[in-house]
Amino acid sequence: MICRIVLDYLYIVCYTANNLSMGVVYMFIGRERELASLTQLYNSDRFEFVVLYGRRRVGKTALINHFIDGKKAIYFMGVESNAKQNLENFSKSIIEYASGIEAETSFASFQAALETVFRLSENERIILAIDEYPYVARASKSLASTLQLLIDKYKDHSKLMLILCGSSMSYMEDHVLAYKAPLYGRRTAQIKLQPFDFEETCRYFGNFSAEEKAFAYGIVGGTPQYLLQMNDRISIEENVKNTYLNPTSSLYEEPTNLLKQEVREPAIYTAIITAIATGASRMSEISSKVGEDTNVCSTYLKNLVALGIVQKETPYGEKASKKSIYSIDDNMFRFWYRFVPENASMIARGAADLVYAH
Repeated sequence: MICRIVLDYLYIVCYTANNLSMGVVYMFIGRERELASLTQLYNSDRFEFVVLYGRRRVGKTALINHFIDGKKAIYFMGVESNAKQNLENFSKSIIEYASGIEAETSFASFQAALETVFRLSENERIILAIDEYPYVARASKSLASTLQLLIDKYKDHSKLMLILCGSSMSYMEDHVLAYKAPLYGRRTAQIKLQPFDFEETCRYFGNFSAEEKAFAYGIVGGTPQYLLQMNDRISIEENVKNTYLNPTSSLYEEPTNLLKQEVREPAIYTAIITAIATGASRMSEISSKVGEDTNVCSTYLKNLVALGIVQKETPYGEKASKKSIYSIDDNMFRFWYRFVPENASMIARGAADLVYAH
């Protein structure tokens, strides 16, 4: 038996050879609490509406795919395109589920497509999972209101389990969960998917010593996609050189790419995170290093706290205080901003050994 841990999708894929045949066994790792919650909602056999959101690379799609496996489900992933293309893709998913064949036809509107799903689920339990919902909703401005209309119309006699999933945390919180959002009050549950904690992360590093596991967690944190980049069959030093100190590695530009997807002015956010990662912890220190007014920095810091990148700690018993300190809450961001930017020139020249020694 040869086992390969695939952290991106949280699967351990075991290849078993038996004479002339070879089978593949998939075993899902982690997320027990989230799966239990989803299963409980599924077993209610009444209309359920789950909002699933979390940062990119945290394993939301893997969780959905594992949960719907073996169940009657329509899975649709939105793309960053226009409403027409998303409607065509959504229509294909519905028609393929209903007829079992691929078709090039399309519904006239999202309302017609969604109404078909609600009608299909009147007599049987069906899961409709819309992944990357923000892409679809941004392209079709009326989608949220259409969902609101159909949920109110069908919820009392529907067996649909609707899952809206998104990686843009600000969009999901402001346009799906917020009080003024059209879908407010319709959800029956929400799951904010978090990175793995240290204990969960250790499950994936069977060949590392206890000390190496601690180093690995401190270097990449508990985000599944980042854990995938670490190889427990080589040393921590080799892992660092292969990832953060390698210009061709996916982790080399990961933090800046994530910020570009989440915020409008990544340059200022980068300056603030760098200031904190290199020792500034109080508002005045951060403001001085960045060269911006404290009021400006305060706004950006609030957004970074909301994204789970920065943590704010206030002395016990005080709601607001100038004594508050800020730290990087995400291990991958902390490590990257502490060591990569100041050594970027040497890394670009391929001097990984020199940078690591430094």
